[in-house]
Amino acid sequence: MPTSTRSKRVLLYSHDSFGLGHVSRCRTIANAIVEADQSVSVLILSGSPVVGSYEFRSGVDFVRIPGVVKIDTGEYDSANLRMNVEHTLEMRTRIIRDTADIFRPDLFIVDKEPLGLRGEVGPALRLLKDRGTPLVLGLRDVMDDPAQLAKEWERKNVVPALRDLYDEIWVYGLPQINKPLTGIDVPPSVRHKMVYTGYLRRELPLHGDVPHEMEEVDGPFILVTPGG
Repeated sequence: MPTSTRSKRVLLYSHDSFGLGHVSRCRTIANAIVEADQSVSVLILSGSPVVGSYEFRSGVDFVRIPGVVKIDTGEYDSANLRMNVEHTLEMRTRIIRDTADIFRPDLFIVDKEPLGLRGEVGPALRLLKDRGTPLVLGLRDVMDDPAQLAKEWERKNVVPALRDLYDEIWVYGLPQINKPLTGIDVPPSVRHKMVYTGYLRRELPLHGDVPHEMEEVDGPFILVTPGG
C-alpha cells in the first residue's frame, strides 16, 4: 500500500478587533506562501466579519472565530453574540488552541499581537512550543510611537513571550526604511530574532481607470493612504 506524504501546514493568527489591515496582510501572506509552494496548506484564524469576502488561492482556508470589537471606551465587547466579552474571549481561546492542536502546523505565524487579544493565543503558543513547532511573530515595519508601544508591551507582559516562546520575529519591510523596535527596551536575545523580510509585490489591475484627479497632476505630489 503506498504511503502518503504529509504536506506542510502553516497556521496564521490574524488580530481582528479593529479595521481590515490585519486580515488583509494575512491574506496576502497566505496567498504568497501557496503560490511559492503549491504543496503547502495555510489556515487563517480570524474573527473579522469580512474574512469570507476575500479571495484566497487554492490551499488557503480560514476558521472564523467569534468576533470582538473595540468600543468608544477603548475596551472590547462581543461583536455579535449577546454574551459577556469574557465568555467570548474564552471561546476564542479554546478554538484557537484546539485548531492548533488538530491542524498540527509546521509553522505558526502570529500577526502583530505577540499573545493575541487579551492573551488568547498563549495556550496555543505553549502547546506548539512543547511540540517543537517554529513560532514566528509578524510585525509591520511601522509600529506605534515607541513610548506608547513600550507601555503597552509592559502592560501585556510581552517581552518574556518574545524571549521564551518565539523563534523569530519577522518585520515586513526593510531596515533601511524603518526599524520598528527602535526605542523599545528589549534584550539582545530578542533583537537577534528579528528578520527583515522585505515587501511582497502586488500587481495592479491590467485595465483600470485612472482617477481624473491624477490626470490633472503636474509635478511632484504626496500620496496619502488611510489605515493603521
